[in-house]
Amino acid sequence: MPDPYINAAFRSSRENEVYFFAKNKYVRLYYTPGGTDKILTNLRLISSGFPSLKGTPFAEPGIDCAFDTEGSEAYMFSGNNCAYIDYAPGTTNDKILVGPYTIADMFPALNSTMFADGIDSAFRSTRGKEVYLFKRNGYACIDYDSKQFVGSIRKITDGFPVLRDTIFENGIDACFAFHEEPETYLFKGDKYVRIHFTPDKTDDTRRVGFIRPILDGWPSLRGLSGPDASPAMPSKPPNK
Repeated sequence: MPDPYINAAFRSSRENEVYFFAKNKYVRLYYTPGGTDKILTNLRLISSGFPSLKGTPFAEPGIDCAFDTEGSEAYMFSGNNCAYIDYAPGTTNDKILVGPYTIADMFPALNSTMFADGIDSAFRSTRGKEVYLFKRNGYACIDYDSKQFVGSIRKITDGFPVLRDTIFENGIDACFAFHEEPETYLFKGDKYVRIHFTPDKTDDTRRVGFIRPILDGWPSLRGLSGPDASPAMPSKPPNK
């Protein structure tokens, strides 16, 4: 299996905008489901676009996982570290609101679970303040406000049977939920897929299209990862 092309992603508070992270770099783009995508912020170092994260594990070695909450706020994960930030889209006025703490300190329910030492990926549910967390071949749903489990830790293929016998059954590198529809993009290695889901149901989980190379469906991400990934170094603060 190829190394992750994308390490983390989260949707912006701005409609149809998403942040993608590859190690210590990121881009922001506008996506159109089933259509074209457009770069809004060129490839940059995380420490350049998110000054509040400079000198933290979220800038170096980078962000492993992230998910959005209310407004312009999001949880970021790097190794066993977690921070809650206001990412202030379109500015460099981001700030850390809580943390950095260990995942176990930020989310005590995750202590002594497979998620305590790191989370591979996550996406927001369509229901309340719930979010799906993924680690290797397992997943769990938690309420990020109460920080309690919603259900139990299960195998990916139990909750998302449409992923059985695919590269995603043993892990998901990055994912993010659509802004409006109950659908999500999943990324693994150099491939991605779009699925439809309904919380608490497995018979309503289905693919929307085929598993495809990331660069076929997201051509704007060319150069995000690998030896040709050279971040822009602006002379003035970037429009994040």
